[in-house]
Parts: sequence; C-alpha cells; structure tokens
Amino acid sequence: MAILKLKAPCKDYIWGGNRLREEYGKELDSDRIAESWELSCHKDGQSMIAGGEFDGRTLSDYIAAKGKSVLGKNCDRFEYFPVLIKLIDAKDNLSVQVHPSNDYALRVEGEYGKTEMWYIVDCDPGAELLYGFKHEISKEEFAERIANNTLLEVTNNVPVHKGDVFFIESGTLHAIGKGILIAEIQQNSNTTYRIYDYGRVGKDGKPRELHVEKAKDVTNLVPPRYPTTAQGAPTAIQGGTETLLRSCEYFNVNKLELDGTAKLTAGEGSFNSLLVLDGNFEVAAGAEKVGAKKGDSLFISAGTGDYTVTGKGTIILTDII
Repeated sequence: MAILKLKAPCKDYIWGGNRLREEYGKELDSDRIAESWELSCHKDGQSMIAGGEFDGRTLSDYIAAKGKSVLGKNCDRFEYFPVLIKLIDAKDNLSVQVHPSNDYALRVEGEYGKTEMWYIVDCDPGAELLYGFKHEISKEEFAERIANNTLLEVTNNVPVHKGDVFFIESGTLHAIGKGILIAEIQQNSNTTYRIYDYGRVGKDGKPRELHVEKAKDVTNLVPPRYPTTAQGAPTAIQGGTETLLRSCEYFNVNKLELDGTAKLTAGEGSFNSLLVLDGNFEVAAGAEKVGAKKGDSLFISAGTGDYTVTGKGTIILTDII
C-alpha cells in the first residue's frame, strides 16, 4: 500500500466560514469550519486513513507500523513528522500573530517553531492580508503601539489575488484577512502568539488569550523580504505544467496544473503529498489506483517510485528536499 487517501480533522475557530464544507466536502459537527488539516501527524489533529489495510487509523499509526522509511531519507534530519498542511477559510479576519523560531519554540513550548507558506486558492474582491511592517520599527515603538492600540498603523497590508504566494518565515508578523481561502504548508507546529484580536471573545465568553510578551521576544520588526509571487515560473511537464511555489529547508511545494497524464516519482528521498484544489484525478502506482477529487489529500510513501496522475485540475505537491 503506497497511496493513502487521508481524511482531515477540522477546526471551528470563530473566524471560519463554510466553504470547506460546501465546496471541499469537509465534515465537522459545528456551524462553521475554519481549517481542515490535510496532512497532519500533530497531537492537536491527526490525519485519518480512508480505505485499505489501515482504514480508520491515523497516518502516525501507518508510519509507526511501516517505519520511517516511508517518509524518506530527507526526513531523517527531523525529530518529528516535518510538515502540516491545511486548507483555511477565513470568513472573518484572523488575529494579528507571529510564530517563534525553532530555538525559541523548543526552549519555551517544547515543539518546533513555525515557518509557513500560503497559496491563495481564492479570495473576495478587495481582500487583503497583513504581512510584516511598512518600515522597520524599534522594540520600544512596537511595545508602545501594542499598549496604545495603534499597531495596525505601521503594519504592511497587501491586496491579494488568486494564485499569490506568501512565504512567512518564523518571526514575521502576519494576519489572514476576511474573504480569503488559503492552502497553508508549514512546519509541524501549532504554536501561535496572538498580539491583537479585535476584542473578540471565545466560546467561553471571555476575550481570547493574547501572548504579547512572547510576541515581543520573537517578532522581526521589519518589512517582508519576499515577493508575493511563486518562486519559479511554470514549466511544461508531461500532461500539464509545474510551478515551484516555494522551496526551503522545511518543505518544497509545487503547483501542478494538469490536463492529461503526468508521470511523477516518490523516490527514496521523500514522500509526496498531493492536495487537490480542483478537478478529478486517478492516481496509480503499479496495480494500485486511487481516485481523488477536489478537496482530497493523498500521501504517497517514499520509495513508491514512478506513479501517474491522470485528470484535469490543480494539485499542490509537497515533498522534502
């Protein structure tokens, strides 16, 4: 069994909408779905396997049973499963927040920090998000603006468009704005420090917790360093095109736009993760064949070798290099 179809755990955070349920087939006993965790071995939400020998068990169970070789040699440098992949439906603004570096997070939180990237799957006209600062500010000004509620006067607000790519290094101040649907590929961490949350209250009726002192420790007080476009240009492959969205030490992410049959490879170096953003496909390795539609997530074990993806639509392909 080399191809696993995954069922995503979902989250009902207060800013979420219902596009993930209505358009992507996600399920949760709640009146909203904010996030679906499409590839996860994190304790706060585990991917479940749908079908086959490991039906109803977690992806973590599969890895434990088969051994770390199914992750690939490039994952040997990581103590934990390296990535967490989500779909995020922001009906309302997310909090202004920051994620710590590995060093800080391991020391203070006992898990990795978080560097992540966003691919804008869809957005409302005029939607924007917060990405770093307009200009560099001092620690003193940062603290003052948090205290007097003027931080948003110096943050960098960016209009977004379908297909934009944002690379969010740890320490980068950020916030997803309302009306945006995002595919997020990140380090395997759930550590977030909220700085500003529009005065909202949680399910308990109390203001949601802020983490101002920790945020002061880790926030880089500078403008963003990266453009909001794909790292590479579209390249012709058999059956369509491949575009490098972002490659870094934690993940390597490509967008596949297919109309036909593409020949891909999950070698000894890394597993492949396929997240279908739209369309219908058949994924085949030898005699093994699995269908995949919009919203489906597949895990292809390292060492599978050559496999084919046949169909029309868009896929996010993630591996480790």
